[in-house]
Amino acid sequence: MSTQHEQQAEATLTRLETVQSATEVEAIRVEALGKAGWISALMKTLGGMSPDERQVQAPRIQALRARVADAIEAKKAALEAAELEARLASETLDLTLPAPTTPKGSVHPVSQVMDELAEIFADLGFAVATGPEIEDDWYNFTALNMPESHPARAMHDTFYFPDTAPKGGRMLLRTHTSPVQIRSMVEQGAPIRIIAPGRVYRSDSDATHTPMFHQIEGLVIDRDIHLGHLKWTLETFLKAFFETDDIVLRLRPSYFPFTEPSVEVDVGFRWDNGKRVLGGSGDAEGHGWMELLGSGMVNRRVIEYAGLDPDEWQGFAFGVGVDRLAMLKYGMDDLRAFFDGDGRWLAHYGFSGLDQPTLSAGIGAGA
Repeated sequence: MSTQHEQQAEATLTRLETVQSATEVEAIRVEALGKAGWISALMKTLGGMSPDERQVQAPRIQALRARVADAIEAKKAALEAAELEARLASETLDLTLPAPTTPKGSVHPVSQVMDELAEIFADLGFAVATGPEIEDDWYNFTALNMPESHPARAMHDTFYFPDTAPKGGRMLLRTHTSPVQIRSMVEQGAPIRIIAPGRVYRSDSDATHTPMFHQIEGLVIDRDIHLGHLKWTLETFLKAFFETDDIVLRLRPSYFPFTEPSVEVDVGFRWDNGKRVLGGSGDAEGHGWMELLGSGMVNRRVIEYAGLDPDEWQGFAFGVGVDRLAMLKYGMDDLRAFFDGDGRWLAHYGFSGLDQPTLSAGIGAGA
């Protein structure tokens, strides 16, 4: 390495001190350290030197290269720091500005009701369980005591996939959240106390039905469980949800393949200015009964499918449409509007993100 190279390095370092942009720094880097740069060319001369010459010149060339490379990196860092400082000085955010008069966005009524239900049942000792929306027919039907000929398996009710399920059946979009009950019992055993909220799918569409809707199911499995526990749980839940103690339930015998005995649950209502208001016995003049949900004691065969002993464990289950509960509580009359994405509807029925339901403040305090 000659004195000329030393002088060239000093000239490069001097130029670096005067440049004011990253583009100029990059040009100097390419000129010195690029593939065709003068320092890169100097490094290539090492291959033609004798071992003794290389032992002397290699450290000198490496040191020169390191000086220039370090100076380039230091200049880049200085320019970037100066640019950031300038941006911070010019860009300001006034945190004292008032919030917009119209908040943007809202919590959908279904999401709000889901939170209300979780709050109520958490106070009753229920955990929230979830499961896949794409199910196989063993969890969705067979394990719930639905034989092959059951109408719920028909194509006009269920969205099937062409895929074959792991257990040899068919894959489908779940028609209820009951498969979560089976999965939870298989995984956790007993005792168990859960609610299973989520989306479900059926081939149906009108003012009170949509192909996709929301459902919540409850399950309790323990020793010595009976219908009295079910009735008390539902009464306590509905009183908290509708925020009134004037809730009267009527249990009517019914049939569901996964419960035995099965009961439909009706709630009493009265007419007030042409609208149905929950409350009253249902049998008095101006009163009536409204079907609200299905429930019953878990069928022995379902408990067996879950791998439990039905002689030791008993339980109850219930299911209700979340969208239906939202319609009843907040006065909506068309289920299809829930999924239209109409900003006016959402602005009217939506909830503020700060309206978190709590039992102490009132479940519907933000309505």
